[in-house]
Amino acid sequence: MNMLTPPSSSPAFGVIFHPRFPSEQLADFSRRAEAAGFDELWLWDDCFLPGALTSAALALSATRQIKVGIGLLPATAYNPLFAAMELTTLARAFPGRILPGFGHGVGSWMAQIGAAPKSSLKAVAETITVVRRLLRGDSVTLQGEQVNLDQVQMQVVPEVVPPLYVGAMRERTLRLAGRIGDGTILTGMSSPAYTRWAREHIRAGMSESGRSQHRVVAYLDVKVSLDGKIARDAARRALAARLPWADVQVAESGIGAEVAAYLDTHSGEDLARAMPDTWLDTFTASGTPEQVGASIERLVAAGVDSVLFQPLNGDPECLDEYIRYLMPLLRSGKGYA
Repeated sequence: MNMLTPPSSSPAFGVIFHPRFPSEQLADFSRRAEAAGFDELWLWDDCFLPGALTSAALALSATRQIKVGIGLLPATAYNPLFAAMELTTLARAFPGRILPGFGHGVGSWMAQIGAAPKSSLKAVAETITVVRRLLRGDSVTLQGEQVNLDQVQMQVVPEVVPPLYVGAMRERTLRLAGRIGDGTILTGMSSPAYTRWAREHIRAGMSESGRSQHRVVAYLDVKVSLDGKIARDAARRALAARLPWADVQVAESGIGAEVAAYLDTHSGEDLARAMPDTWLDTFTASGTPEQVGASIERLVAAGVDSVLFQPLNGDPECLDEYIRYLMPLLRSGKGYA
């Protein structure tokens, strides 16, 4: 039977180096994350901010074993050959440690830079399929909708071909991720209910292509403090700013109607003050270490293989808090909560 990799009893834990953090701090951040026991460090490739591929090289060079993920490279902005060239460099120098992801990119940014595709789904599908073939050493000829290559072949390829992830939110892209990806990246605000819904669409795509292995990684807004109220108040403010645009995550969260009703009558600080505590436990991991651990446990139980701690709005204190309050709990062998 073709199926997703079963939810792990020993999930991986990762931390995100927010692109607004100073690049000159990346090497030290990476070393500290590895020393604290994080399995993965993830980077973003947001337009107009420092690039993820060069950042990945810095992080990998500064560490010995932590894996470095990129979530994500916008498919329409990267020629597959040049993407394969860069990934080959990283995969050969650091075999088994690079986890690249591709996705649609932010539509307004892609239009702004002249990279808006005719079909973003086809752009992702063609790019990932071609990048994988190039990394394996195939000669590729394709006259596609987004990708056009004529007998293109890498002369040097990595001994360990890295897994290719797909950033996905909605049904069609989740299904595509299952069909062509080695893993799926779920963005922040992925509740346990949404995660289970997403896994069903991923599984359907896997069945179409006969794929049998697939990892699900999920960004999770994490704010932790011994004073749980301080942490949850910060999470409230961040969540209030993001709720209006997280339509599919909210709709499939199990509390979509309740959230919609609040959004009709509340906004900004008013929304942050009025939102029920259950919303924080649905969309974030915030509060005391025990509260955060319980939220992480629920997400893992829903089928996430790697939980990626996402700092609130580029919170510079996040790594210290994660190291001090969370990692001893998560690595203690006593469970999460």
